[in-house]
Amino acid sequence: MKKKTSNKLIPFLLALFTVGVIAFLLLAVNMNEPLALIIAISTGLLLYLNYLKQNASKKKKEKRKLNDLSSERKKLYQSKGLSDEDIHFFRETMNQAKNQILELENNVNQLGKLRAITNRHDTLNLVKIFFKDIVNEPDRLHEVDQFLYVHLPSLTELTNKYLQISQHQAKSKETFEVLENSAETIDKMCQQISEDYLHFRSKDIKDLSNEIQLAKKRLNREDLSIQDDEL
Repeated sequence: MKKKTSNKLIPFLLALFTVGVIAFLLLAVNMNEPLALIIAISTGLLLYLNYLKQNASKKKKEKRKLNDLSSERKKLYQSKGLSDEDIHFFRETMNQAKNQILELENNVNQLGKLRAITNRHDTLNLVKIFFKDIVNEPDRLHEVDQFLYVHLPSLTELTNKYLQISQHQAKSKETFEVLENSAETIDKMCQQISEDYLHFRSKDIKDLSNEIQLAKKRLNREDLSIQDDEL
């Protein structure tokens, strides 16, 4: 309890200290006293609110730990030819993917531009379906290495960066150019993930147009939450 109180108190005291320093400096250059206090208090408040926002974001990004392996899930993995060592590796890999998907979803839900891009490709729903399919076919892990180790983490990191830059109070022409380029890259990565999924499923159904229709039907009828999925 003392540690939690200290973690909140220190930033608050720093904010108060900042208010005092700024007020002193502004008054030292003969600025109007009420205006100096308004500027100093506003700066300190923004500093403290920014800390609270970053702390909340950090908590959201804390990795979810693996649940205990159920006997049913263990039997499934064993039926697919996985050894105990393989099962451990698979579960760790997919847990990392789940954390990235949840982080991606959190990022997208914070910004309209990101929602527009991902909605165009139905990316959030697609990565959840992809995740579920891989969990049910663990013997095909080697077929999705690009999705798990390159495309999904890259997309998550890109949305992280886009979100951070978009929250800058002051934006220059270069900042807007970076955001535009990042948005284009995010769009291409979403398209790449769609292709990853179609490639994964194309071994079952060679006609990709039929597979796309099947995927859309699944998007409409399945519960796409992966919060409580067993690994």
